[in-house]
Amino acid sequence: MAHRRLQVFIATSNIGKLRELLMLFEPLSHIVEPITPNELNIMLDFEEREHTFSETAKAKALHAAKCTGLLSLAEDSGLEIDALDGFPGRYSARFMGRMTAYEDKNRAILDMLRHVPDRQRTARYRCAMALAHPDEVIAVVEDIVEGRIAHEPRGSGGFGYDPIFYLPGLGCTMAQLPLNVKNRISHRGRAFERLRPFLEQLAQVSDGT
Repeated sequence: MAHRRLQVFIATSNIGKLRELLMLFEPLSHIVEPITPNELNIMLDFEEREHTFSETAKAKALHAAKCTGLLSLAEDSGLEIDALDGFPGRYSARFMGRMTAYEDKNRAILDMLRHVPDRQRTARYRCAMALAHPDEVIAVVEDIVEGRIAHEPRGSGGFGYDPIFYLPGLGCTMAQLPLNVKNRISHRGRAFERLRPFLEQLAQVSDGT
């Protein structure tokens, strides 16, 4: 007898994030069915007013769950640069305006750090991820990946600030990694692994086992 899979709505319209999250869901494909905004033909309108990544992820997930009636997963993430006191941080997507190309944003970041030596170019990607039913937030997790800001963009993979986020341990930028490798070490991949036990438990309940 076929088991009923747990449906989870992925609350993002960011193509890069959606692509990564769908790949992260693949090992759970036998128990979880991810649902995208395109499949429901909806566009979520969410105004960010919260003060932390975790608060925003929770609010996004709850909003999406109420709009769709489905268990929803949402995330909020950003780049924190120590030499800039954590900037752009929660404003990573809004820095220079949401419609500004990341090529221009990356160039602006590099210009801000043009006189900063390697040892002071430390940075991290941070991701908070939340699961929610329409009436409650079930879980919220957070994780990071440490790195530093490169002196020039490298690589054509990934998205956002990936071309300037250098990983000293691997000797390359995030944009130079294949997606499956990026998902294993990235802030988003790490946060998803923290959320995975909650998904597995909910899938068991959904299946009645």
